[in-house]
Amino acid sequence: MNKRLCLSLLALVTIRTGLHGQSPAPDEQYGALFGSVQTAQLFPDSKTFADCVPKFPPATILADYEKERRKRGFSLKTFVEQHFTIPAPVSGGSVPRSSVSAQQRISQLWPALTRKPASTGRTGTLIPLPKPYVATDSRTVESTYGDSYFTLLGLQASGESSLLRGMVDNVAHLIKTYGLVPASNRTYALSRSQPPVFSLMTGLLSEVQGRRVLVNYLPALQQEYNFWMDGRSKVTAREPAYRRVVRLDEGVFLNRYYDDLDTPRPEAYREDVALVKNQKNASVIYRHIRAGAESGWAFSSRWLKDSKALRSIHTTDLIPVDLNCLLLNLERTLAEGYRLKGDKRRARMYQVLAQQRHDAIQQYCWNDRRRFYFDYDFVSRKHTPVYSAAAALPLFVKIATLDQARYVGQTLQRDFLKAGGLLATTTTRTSQVWDAPYGNASVQWFAIQGLRNYNLTELASQIKQHWTTEVLDFYKATGTFLAYYDVAGNTLPPSNGLPLPDGYGPTNGVLLRLLNEDRVSQGPRLTLAN
Repeated sequence: MNKRLCLSLLALVTIRTGLHGQSPAPDEQYGALFGSVQTAQLFPDSKTFADCVPKFPPATILADYEKERRKRGFSLKTFVEQHFTIPAPVSGGSVPRSSVSAQQRISQLWPALTRKPASTGRTGTLIPLPKPYVATDSRTVESTYGDSYFTLLGLQASGESSLLRGMVDNVAHLIKTYGLVPASNRTYALSRSQPPVFSLMTGLLSEVQGRRVLVNYLPALQQEYNFWMDGRSKVTAREPAYRRVVRLDEGVFLNRYYDDLDTPRPEAYREDVALVKNQKNASVIYRHIRAGAESGWAFSSRWLKDSKALRSIHTTDLIPVDLNCLLLNLERTLAEGYRLKGDKRRARMYQVLAQQRHDAIQQYCWNDRRRFYFDYDFVSRKHTPVYSAAAALPLFVKIATLDQARYVGQTLQRDFLKAGGLLATTTTRTSQVWDAPYGNASVQWFAIQGLRNYNLTELASQIKQHWTTEVLDFYKATGTFLAYYDVAGNTLPPSNGLPLPDGYGPTNGVLLRLLNEDRVSQGPRLTLAN
């Protein structure tokens, strides 16, 4: 075993076994007990038990379980209730329907969605953060990395500059502590990240505080880049992929989504185990599923070989166009940060790396015949057949030519734009919430801003009008905001039997930014509180 692999495995073991002062993931802590609880379906979903907080040390709980489970009349449900604190519903309170405008309601929701640093004591799988942050929605206490950028858009529009800066600082803290930004601040998310939006987050902060703020975050930006590029010196023509790095040709490197584990996700344990039942390649499917979760675009037929069966997922075989556009933005941000710091050598190095990635995306993800950007299957050495809204990302980071942008816009308008906005990922109808007929905030934002970058403002305005109207109409009818909307009809997205959340960070953020964008762009400069 070579030295690099040993160090990578050691780092993973260190993270997963809590040597950073945090308990390991619950499936590792509780073993057979965890599996028994999840398969017994004591809770409506697998996440509930994964988020339970133990009342006693794990060793005590496991010893009690071994002793109690052999007794006649043993009740697993009673045992769990006696040994764990079950998460209570979190709510920001209700406001009568239509009693306030959407903008006012979002402003009311920021305090309700804000979670303060955890006090000392048991936190279970929750990773405490040093500064207040906005949770994903009213039902959760954690923040999801990929969603954070879109939430910050609304905080910026609301003038919540201190909270905005605190969330950026929290991400930097996670990178410094764990070497990556986990998918969420939960211990079971430490084996994977999510789309690297930290450079976009620091970019928003720099709009408030000035570009030199990037210098303060250079160490964290550099460390996140190192995480995604780990293994670049290891990959070869014979072994072209290692963790998240793929070698496509001599000197050509792009990235994929990945996960360092190949076991069921603790927060979706029951669902994952059911998916691989009677499958010989269970560990391979688990890895692809986890990589799909890292993508943030989970789940949709975008990652499937046959477009229907989730067990045909092959995420780690693919070079996603969106991931590589975000990493290109990270390389540009590093170049700018080092330039501001006066480090000309590193600034030039990242300029070159960004240009190399630009050229590689154009070479491997653009399909000239179909005039659209596609994910590239490096195993089969061809584009996937799936038309995905991720094609808007090259426009968002401004690497497309004008003709390419026009072609992408035409396809988005013809195939993706519905009465309620753009479809989230694909035009294929499946049971997955990232497939038709659903749409969400992040896709609308990337597409609107991307089209505006090429002065395709008429289509950008259409998307904005369709989506904001859909969200506002739903708000007037229900008094809340959702993660997903049926942009092609009037049905609700799958909810797993759970009540509607009272607000959703990314939807709140993008909606408020779009409704207030003229005031934000023309109004007084925001200042940061000390």
